[in-house]
Amino acid sequence: MTQDYIVKALAFDGDIRAYAAVTTHAVQEGQTRHYTWPTASAALGRTMTATVMMGAMLKGDQKLTVTVDGQGPIGRIVADANAKGDVRAYVTNPQTHFPLNDQGKLDVKRAVGTNGTLTVVKDVGMKDYFSGSSPIVSGELGEDFTYYYATSEQVPSSVGLGVLVNPDNSIKAAGGFIIQVMPNAKEETIEKVEQAITHMTPVSQLIDQGLSPEELLTEILGKEHVKFLETVPVKFECNCSHEKFLNAIKGLGEAEIQSMIDEDHGAEAECHFCRTKYHYSEAELKGLIEELHAK
Repeated sequence: MTQDYIVKALAFDGDIRAYAAVTTHAVQEGQTRHYTWPTASAALGRTMTATVMMGAMLKGDQKLTVTVDGQGPIGRIVADANAKGDVRAYVTNPQTHFPLNDQGKLDVKRAVGTNGTLTVVKDVGMKDYFSGSSPIVSGELGEDFTYYYATSEQVPSSVGLGVLVNPDNSIKAAGGFIIQVMPNAKEETIEKVEQAITHMTPVSQLIDQGLSPEELLTEILGKEHVKFLETVPVKFECNCSHEKFLNAIKGLGEAEIQSMIDEDHGAEAECHFCRTKYHYSEAELKGLIEELHAK
């Protein structure tokens, strides 16, 4: 099975900026860690795919967090990504699944809900974070990210996301694209691209056929129009650590730490994103109290 990666491209002489990704392994890692059921897997996978492509638009050590909260049974979906293709994500209720919808597809809309917001927070290394949000308009997520770009970032975009789940719950294929119109793009280019997107094969089918990110973009935009710039490997990667959680416990203050020592003789923390559990001994907790006293 081929490696997950994103390709960045320009098309129609720079009028169009495009990203495409195959994320099958990363989404499988998310499915395994959270034991998501098929509808939840599709929602988690689509959000991860969009987030990792948005991360690829950043530079250096910049990162972003996407939160999808449509008030549906799945709860919140939270995904983080950076410019290097690392992505991690979780959902509140991973064991969410429904019968297929009228089109015979996983009913992501029903799981996500349509009464909430999609929020993007970018940490671009400044004091203030950039934060933008938009209402969830469809719950299918591709349209919701498309709407986010149009309203919150004023960049006309088309976002296509697809996740196929096997009968045994494993991920058969996952990926997507983001195609954006650059300022001053020619009207005829915009029309051509809109036509192409309207008539294209659904993205999950293209990924299922084994198309690479490059082939995805040439399928939509036409081989003669696309110029590929670079590729970025994608992986499910969590930056949690024993140390980070220890710092978080320290932030709870002395009284809280003392009660952990008295009641539990230690502490346990679990990372939301990767489900790694960290154990802290009584001695470590006492050490934290000593540090707080030393201040």
